[in-house]
Amino acid sequence: MKRILIDTDPGVDDALALIYAFKSPDIKVEAITTVSGNVNLETVTRNLLKILNILDLTAFPIIAKGEAQPLVKPPVDAEDVHGKDGLGNISELLNSTGTLKYDTADCQFTDQSADDLILEMVDSYPDELIIVALGPLTNISKAIQKDLSRFRKVHSLYLMGGVFTEYGNITTNAEFNVFVDPHAAHEVFNSGVPIHIAPLDVTHQVKLTGDRLQTEVFGREDVISHFLTDSTKAVMEFYRENVGFYGFHIHDALPIGMLNHPELFRSVDAHVQVETEGELTSGMTVADLRKQNVIDPNAKVYVGVDADSFLDLFFKTILT
Repeated sequence: MKRILIDTDPGVDDALALIYAFKSPDIKVEAITTVSGNVNLETVTRNLLKILNILDLTAFPIIAKGEAQPLVKPPVDAEDVHGKDGLGNISELLNSTGTLKYDTADCQFTDQSADDLILEMVDSYPDELIIVALGPLTNISKAIQKDLSRFRKVHSLYLMGGVFTEYGNITTNAEFNVFVDPHAAHEVFNSGVPIHIAPLDVTHQVKLTGDRLQTEVFGREDVISHFLTDSTKAVMEFYRENVGFYGFHIHDALPIGMLNHPELFRSVDAHVQVETEGELTSGMTVADLRKQNVIDPNAKVYVGVDADSFLDLFFKTILT
């Protein structure tokens, strides 16, 4: 059983990743921390509670609110992609009775800061806890700043972020999560902990099309199937207008897949650096991915995935 802490900024693809993690039989989500990213901190935290509510859990993980803004830069959001509420505007949906279709779970938050919770969980499960970071790395960097020696007891860090051989999705050179807080990403990559990174190079290989989703949920009336249909409409429309296909890349689900089915993925060791100051290149992740030229590697960069098998196993897991 893999014990994980998820740091997240829900986000439609974060929502799918969270469902995937909770439905995975070999994963135990011990704690969740929220961070400003796709939308502001209050909204992403409320989104987390909506996601937890549809999962019908018998017990909740420990939850802490994290950082409301990046270390240095002003906040940047992705409302244009994920909708104003970050979950495809499902907050506007009502049942036939006039009540909210997607309400929030009634669960408690710890009074701790996110960075304190991260360090406490590492202390509780030394050399065992895996941190899965699905948003900007602000909370993680705060924990590193507070106590690097304690943080280094983490087993490993799996994150979605960065881009190396393709164009970015927020600027020409940068992927959203790293661009939002490049200074935090710089600290994380220099922390000395084992890092597994799913950049756009690999997440762009997995396309969840509208046709595939409808095939999977056709005839189903369970709440997760309804949520998948409702929450993805806005982002699929965005992709149709701006990317060229009706569907979207389920970026944040890939780190969970890397834990569940590592045999589906191909990675290379690399030394990853982050540009924090460039006027045109802020948030750019830089690495030489040629195996023969690895010098002082600090991360495994995932560069390939069996996309069809990944999607098959993803749906088999979340719709069981």
